[in-house]
Order: sequence, then structure tokens, then C-alpha cells
Amino acid sequence: MSPFRRYAVELGSCFLAYAGLLWLSLTLLRRDLVPPAWQVPIALPPMLPGIAMVWAVLRQLRRMDELQRRLQLEALAFAYCGTALTTFSYGFLEHVGFSPVSMWAVWPLMGVLWVVGQGIGAWRYW
Repeated sequence: MSPFRRYAVELGSCFLAYAGLLWLSLTLLRRDLVPPAWQVPIALPPMLPGIAMVWAVLRQLRRMDELQRRLQLEALAFAYCGTALTTFSYGFLEHVGFSPVSMWAVWPLMGVLWVVGQGIGAWRYW
């Protein structure tokens, strides 16, 4: 199995496990089937596949050659800095009447900027 295919299988299975645990957790919490003392332990299990996703990404980074690692580092730096600038800027705009944005928006923003950073890096070396 190629390294990319192995990565796709690892990450895909983590996403499926995350989606399943998230669905189960939200279903239980929305139907008030969980006593208050158990709400936090029922809300957090979807993070276990999240931890496995981090492990899969790190394994894939270790499989890459030096140039691929450099491109990923630059893409991640672009995503990190872009997310920081965007969230801080919007935080200041909330003081002048902009509506608050949920923290749920931060990770998708970082993911999109990571992909954009990968595209910029690929274009530079193409």
C-alpha cells in the first residue's frame, strides 16, 4: 500500500469514527437522555478520534521527504498566522457591533488556509 493511500485510510477511518461518535453524543445530549453529571463525559468522546487524526497526520509527515515536509511546514505556518490575524481582527470588530462568531469557525478557517498554503507552496516549486 502506498504511503498516501495508507494515510487516506488512517485519516478516513478517524473521520468516520469521529462522525459516528459525534452523532451518538449529540443524539444523547439533545434528547435529554443523559443526567447532568454525565453530560461532559458524553460530550467529549468524539475527541478520541480527533487525537487519532493528529497521530495520522504526524505519521504522514514522518513519511515525507525533506521538500514535502518543508512545504507542509510553510503551509501550516501560513494557516496558523492567517487564522491568528483573522480571529484577532474579527475580535476587534466585535467591539464595534459585529456579531460574535462561534469557535466552531476557527478550525475550518485554519483547514482552508492550510490548503491555500499548500497550493502556494506547490506553485512556488512547480
